[in-house]
Amino acid sequence: MASALSHGRPTTLQVAKGKRETSGVFSLFSPPQIQQFKEAFGLVDQDGDGVVDEADLKGILGSLGIPPTPELISGLLSARPGGPGQGAAGQSKGVNFTMFLTMMGERLVELDPEAELIEAFESFDENDSGWVKGSEIRKWLSSVGDKMDEREIDRLLKGPFTDRQGNFNYREWVKVLRVNTDPEQNSVSPIGF
Repeated sequence: MASALSHGRPTTLQVAKGKRETSGVFSLFSPPQIQQFKEAFGLVDQDGDGVVDEADLKGILGSLGIPPTPELISGLLSARPGGPGQGAAGQSKGVNFTMFLTMMGERLVELDPEAELIEAFESFDENDSGWVKGSEIRKWLSSVGDKMDEREIDRLLKGPFTDRQGNFNYREWVKVLRVNTDPEQNSVSPIGF
């Protein structure tokens, strides 16, 4: 039986041993999201051969002003599914678009879902208004769990989600965090820190 996430297609674990299902990753994203990832991949794939390899990484890192050290290049290539070295069936070193999409999916799964973030903020929102006092958030962010420094907290609370009274609109902030599925908007919005 296929899982709900695979939309009726067998997952990698359900495919017969020896044969690997790679296209299932496409079902994790909407067509606009896949298009955004294709555009990002195209920027990194500077020679346009469909594979991001060592030369592509050196070029893009250099253009960003980041020294393309052998250690950095090796680390980036080893993050690919299957790790560094030759790929299956003699493929050269590098990352193709399906691998890139898989890597992005793995990274996005690590993020807290929207509902969990909303629930965390709601514990401070007594009136269920979508707003919490910035002073209350500051107190907790600087003293509990993975403590943030004052500079990080200031960047969060001095942004567009805080009103003149110092109240933080967490519902709007959480909306900006999620990967955009609206086809009219074509970029993933950055988070404040």
